[in-house]
Amino acid sequence: MKKTGRKINGNTLLLYITIALFIVMYAIGCIIYRDKGFTHLQVFLNLFITNAGLICVACGMTCVMLTGGIDISVGSLIAMDCMLLAWGMGIKGYGCIPMVIAVLLIGLVFGCVQGFLVGYLDIQPFIVTMAGLFFGRGMTAVICTDQISITEDMNKMFYSWANAKINLPAFLGYANKNGKIIVPFIRPTVIIALLVVVVIFLVLKYTRFGRALYAVGGNATSAAMMGLNVKKVKMEAYILSSFLCSIGAICYCLNTMSGSVQQARGFEMDAIASSVIGGTLLTGGVGNVIGSLFGCLINGTITQLVTTNGKLLSSWSNIMTAALLMVFIVIQSLFAYFKDRNR
Repeated sequence: MKKTGRKINGNTLLLYITIALFIVMYAIGCIIYRDKGFTHLQVFLNLFITNAGLICVACGMTCVMLTGGIDISVGSLIAMDCMLLAWGMGIKGYGCIPMVIAVLLIGLVFGCVQGFLVGYLDIQPFIVTMAGLFFGRGMTAVICTDQISITEDMNKMFYSWANAKINLPAFLGYANKNGKIIVPFIRPTVIIALLVVVVIFLVLKYTRFGRALYAVGGNATSAAMMGLNVKKVKMEAYILSSFLCSIGAICYCLNTMSGSVQQARGFEMDAIASSVIGGTLLTGGVGNVIGSLFGCLINGTITQLVTTNGKLLSSWSNIMTAALLMVFIVIQSLFAYFKDRNR
């Protein structure tokens, strides 16, 4: 019995808190805004559709934070990837598949450079990824300074991907004000995001690489004494993060269908906040992508509540997220304190 208690307190307490918070928040929204359609299944599914890119990025951010690092370059990488997709398909007329492959390769190269600087040269992650942030924003402007929209005439395949619907069973639908049955649906980006969550969850739980991430974040010195290549593990974490960020960028671009220098501003903070609210410790060694998924859903729910209200400024969503983030940081501090005390 004591063993089970330690397991709950050590690895899943923060996750349970996050899941409970999401359920309570969404239930409150359903009660308050029932007459505005908040209870409709499509509203819930829209949380996944709108935040598909963020979910992918948060999974990569969780892997980096597990090692005790951080990556603040993800928003700029998304902007650069989206601009490259829009410019390549919209202006240059390149094919959809080659541009998607190019974006994924850029993610790998971006991650290799940052991972090498952090892992092998032992430069502070914040400094390295801040340089990546400036580089990504700069390269976005170099590609094109104008906003580029991707239309059907520019690339029919990408346009069809963006507008594809995967309908759920009709009995889950509801009648609108005109009596028409609305069948709930999801986009292909939701499938991609959920596949990323499942794959990374399995990697963290059942592979040697996943266990190494936890070990390095828990105590890098002990991990090295156990024979782990700490430098290599850190580098691989940043490669994985940037690669997942590029996947998230594709999902993000499919949602916005545009490229812009100002795109994804503050996205890195959303990803970090989602991971922290999801139970990932800033000091490393504790966290999982299921919590990060619910952290993204909490962020999305806050935005949806503010939007549904209609009278609140959009900035209130940032204020509420900041307040939640502070609460979870305090909880994490208490968690770390009692953990050290019990040793």
